Amino acid sequence: MVKILLTFGDLKLKINKMKKIIYMSFLIVVCSTTIFEVSAQSKAESEVSIAFEKYFDARKVQDWDTVASMESSSGTYNTNSDGSFHKPLSKTTADQWKVSGQAGVLNAYYPEFSEISNGVVFVRFYYEGIAANGSQSQDYRTRVTQNWIKEKGKWVLKTQHYSPAEYGGVHITNSSDFDN
Repeated sequence: MVKILLTFGDLKLKINKMKKIIYMSFLIVVCSTTIFEVSAQSKAESEVSIAFEKYFDARKVQDWDTVASMESSSGTYNTNSDGSFHKPLSKTTADQWKVSGQAGVLNAYYPEFSEISNGVVFVRFYYEGIAANGSQSQDYRTRVTQNWIKEKGKWVLKTQHYSPAEYGGVHITNSSDFDN
C-alpha cells in the first residue's frame, strides 16, 4: 500500500485552485442569471410580441378583418411617414382598410417590446420593403413606434407613428431581396 503525503505547500496550492474553480463557477452563474433577467420579456411583452406578429402577418396577406379587429375599438391615433400632420382619432374598419390600396412586400425588423405601464406596451421597429398602391410601387423604409393596450382582455393597437428613415450609405431595398 502506497501512501501519498502532501506537503503543506502542495495542499495550499490545491486549496487555492479549488477556490478559483468555485469563484469562477459562482461568477458564471451570477452573470448568466443577470443576462437572462435583463433580456427576459415580461408576460405583457411576450403577449404583445405575438399580437404584433399576427397584426403584421394579417397586413401582409391583406386580411383586413383581422387588422381592424386588432386596433382599439375606441380608435387609434396615427402619424404617417408622408410628412403630414398627426391624424385625428380614427376608427378604421376592414372595408376602409380594403379600399386604402395598401399592398406590397413590407416587413418589420428588429422589434423591441417594452412594458411601460400596467396594460401598456411600447413597441419600436423598422418597417421596410416595397410598398405598392395600384400600379405604382417604390422602396419604403420607415421607423415605427406603437403603443399597444390591453382592452377587454386582449392586446390591441392604440397609437402608431411612422417616420421616414431615408438616409444614405445603406442598402436600397429591391424586390429580389424577398426572393426565397
